[in-house]
Amino acid sequence: MGRVSRAQAQENRQRVVATASRMFREKGTAVSIADLMKAAGLTHGGFHKQFASKEDLVDEAIAHAFAEQAAHSAVALEEHAGEHEAARRTLIEDYLSVWHRDHAGEGCPVSGFAPDLGREPDQAARAHHVYINGVRNRAARLATGDDDGMAQLCTMVGALVLARATRGNPLSEELLQAARTALIESGTGQSEPQQCMD
Repeated sequence: MGRVSRAQAQENRQRVVATASRMFREKGTAVSIADLMKAAGLTHGGFHKQFASKEDLVDEAIAHAFAEQAAHSAVALEEHAGEHEAARRTLIEDYLSVWHRDHAGEGCPVSGFAPDLGREPDQAARAHHVYINGVRNRAARLATGDDDGMAQLCTMVGALVLARATRGNPLSEELLQAARTALIESGTGQSEPQQCMD
């Protein structure tokens, strides 16, 4: 079998990062390299040609997830140009939806990576910059008036994590609805969206 071209190698790397980003948010970073590479349609041996370690892949997967989220958020902000409260409300409703609860692999990296980063201090330190900026930028999108959005973000992430943990019980949707109602009613509609660093 011939050598893989540089372009093909780059394409393979991007496929692994995208697959890892999805699988890590869905199943956690304990996913094995073998399962990850199989899901990406590549051989296990190819991993070591692309990445120095699994930790390096986790770092890239987190960055990929936040970049993906930033692109999605930019589209939502464009749809509500000049209407910060409408954009904020859409963000809250999308975040606290049954679809988002049930599709963790395509969802927010703040909630998707938090459990693993919280359990693995070394990993948290490595991913610190990207993850912290992602958290701050997500909160900034929720900011209203004198509120920096942090408490709103905490409410959203907490409600989503609890809703995922109670999926299959009516409590799950009650949690999502309670958080949606509290956050939408707390908005003032008085501020412009803050600049984000995504």
